[in-house]
Amino acid sequence: MEEVEITDVDDDHFPYQTQKEPPKNQDLTSLSFAVGELLSQYGWYLLAVTVLVYLLIQHLSRRRSSQSNGSPPPQTVQDAASVARKQEAMEASRQRMQEELDAKAAIFREKQQQQEEEKRRQKIEMWESMQQGKSYKGTAGSQTTEEAGSSTTALKPKKPLRSADYNPLTGQGGGSCAWRPGRRGPSSGG
Repeated sequence: MEEVEITDVDDDHFPYQTQKEPPKNQDLTSLSFAVGELLSQYGWYLLAVTVLVYLLIQHLSRRRSSQSNGSPPPQTVQDAASVARKQEAMEASRQRMQEELDAKAAIFREKQQQQEEEKRRQKIEMWESMQQGKSYKGTAGSQTTEEAGSSTTALKPKKPLRSADYNPLTGQGGGSCAWRPGRRGPSSGG
């Protein structure tokens, strides 16, 4: 068998071969190179901007088409009327609540004035009784006893809850609960 030797040959060593011809339009190659470079650096940004512009155009076209219809749909007119009725009902309810609050406030103010008038009257009575040389507490006590005597309710005497000999500290006198000392001895823990 013959041995065959394969070797790589450079194209530069063969003078009979012509050089490769450059592309006919070099402007297009430089342009494609610039576009490729631009996309590799800012591709995601360009994609995002493109999508946003597309969505903006869609939104504006929908808005323009809805405005070009002119009259609103009948549901909107009905909805506007129901909203107006609801707002009027809420306003009337608020007005009623405010009137109730004002009435309660007026009643409260009247009660406050009555209390202040009562306190003022009591102070005057106390001052007059002290000028006469009487003790105010004595006159106040006599007033309360007269008022208690004039009342028609009869007070019942209270029954004692436990017998008189009951002492909870001794454990005597009935009652089932009593203090017992603890067991003596080692603890039973383990």
